[in-house]
Amino acid sequence: MTTALPSGLASAGLNAGEQELLDRVGQVARACAERADHYDRTARFPADDFDDLFAAGLNAPTVPREHGGLGLGPLSRDTLTLWLVTKELAKADLSLGRCWEGHANALVLVDALGSAEQKRRWFDGVVTRGEKWVGWSGEPQAPKPGEKRRFGTSVVRDDGAWVVTGTKVFATSATGAQWAILLVDTEGPGGARHAPDGRDSLLMLACDLSDPSVSVDDSWWDPIGMRATVSHLVRFDGTRLPDANVIGAPGAYLREGWQTAFIPHYAASFLGAAEAAYEYALKYVIRQDKVADPYVQHRVGSMAVDVESAYLWLRHVATLWDTGKREEARLAGSRARHVVEHLALRTVDNCVRVCGARSLIRPSPVERILRDLTFYVRHDNDDQVLATIGRALLGQEHDASFYKP
Repeated sequence: MTTALPSGLASAGLNAGEQELLDRVGQVARACAERADHYDRTARFPADDFDDLFAAGLNAPTVPREHGGLGLGPLSRDTLTLWLVTKELAKADLSLGRCWEGHANALVLVDALGSAEQKRRWFDGVVTRGEKWVGWSGEPQAPKPGEKRRFGTSVVRDDGAWVVTGTKVFATSATGAQWAILLVDTEGPGGARHAPDGRDSLLMLACDLSDPSVSVDDSWWDPIGMRATVSHLVRFDGTRLPDANVIGAPGAYLREGWQTAFIPHYAASFLGAAEAAYEYALKYVIRQDKVADPYVQHRVGSMAVDVESAYLWLRHVATLWDTGKREEARLAGSRARHVVEHLALRTVDNCVRVCGARSLIRPSPVERILRDLTFYVRHDNDDQVLATIGRALLGQEHDASFYKP
C-alpha cells in the first residue's frame, strides 16, 4: 500500500523516544477517528479522546519533564515532535486537534510566564488528574449584520483580586476544560486581538471554570464545521480571580510575541486534515481500480507533493524555534501558516475530485474534513497574513501576532 509520504520523511531527525511517542499517539488517534463522526453530529467535546490521551500518559505535552510532563514544544526545544503529535490527532479529528492545540499552548504560557508556585500547583493537576487547559481571548468588537448582542469583558480591581464581568466567544473546549487562561484588558473590551502591542493593561488570568460565576451559553455555537470544539459563548458574572492567578507581567503576551509561537501550530492541524484526505483518496483509488487513470495519477501526485511540502515547512520553522532563532521563526511561522493553509485546501479539493460526490456523503470522513478545514482556516484572515509578510519584507510597521493593518 502506498503511504502518504516518502519513506522516512515524517520521522527524519526524530530520536527513538520521540518516534515511540508518536507511535503511541497514533494508537490513540485511531480510536479517536472512530468517534469523530459522533462528536461532530452531536457537537460535543471529545471527552473520551482526552480520557484516552490521559490514560496513555499523553495529556501533559508541553509540561516540563521535571514536572512529570513530556517536555515538548518551543521552550523545550522539541517543537517538531509537538507539532507532529498535533498533526496526528487532527488527522483523526480536526476538532480534537484544535482542542489539543489550545491545551498544549496554554501550558506553554504557564511554563514560560508562570511562577514556580503556579507551575507546581497547575502542572500537578494536568499530570495526575488529567486536567485540561485552554486560552480564551475572543471578544469581537464589530457586530456582523443583524447581530444584536455585544461581546467583551470588563476587569476591575477589588480587594486583592481581579473581577471579570462580561462574555467571551470562540471559547474552545468550553464544556471540556477545567482551566482557562483569560486574556483581558483592564482598559476595556477586546481581549488580546484588539489591544495595541505592548499595552500593559493586557492581563492573563487563570480561571477555574468550575466557579459558579462562570456559565456557558451553547446557543451561539452552531457552525458549519469544527463543531466538536464546543467553542461556545462563556459568561462571567463578577468572577473573582486572585493575584495568585495572574500569569506573567501585564502586557507580556504581546510584548514577547507568544502568539507567534502558536501560529504555525495551527498549520500542523491543517496538515493533519490534508493527510487524512490524501490517505482516504489513495485507498479509494485502489479499491475502485482507478490507478491507471491519468487524471487520477495527476491529482494523486499533486496531493503527495503538497503534503510533503507542508511537512518540510513545519520542519523548517520548528528548527528555527529549537535553535533559538526566535525573530526568524516568528515571521517564518506566518509564512508556514499561509502556505500550509493553501496546500491543505488544495489536497482536500483534489481528494474530492478523485473520489467524487460519494466522498461528501456521511459517514465519509471527507465530508467532515472539508467542513472542518474550510471553517478552521478562517481562524485568521489569510489576506492579512500575507499582507503582514509583505509589510515586514518592505520594512513597514507590522503586527506579527494578530495581523492588524
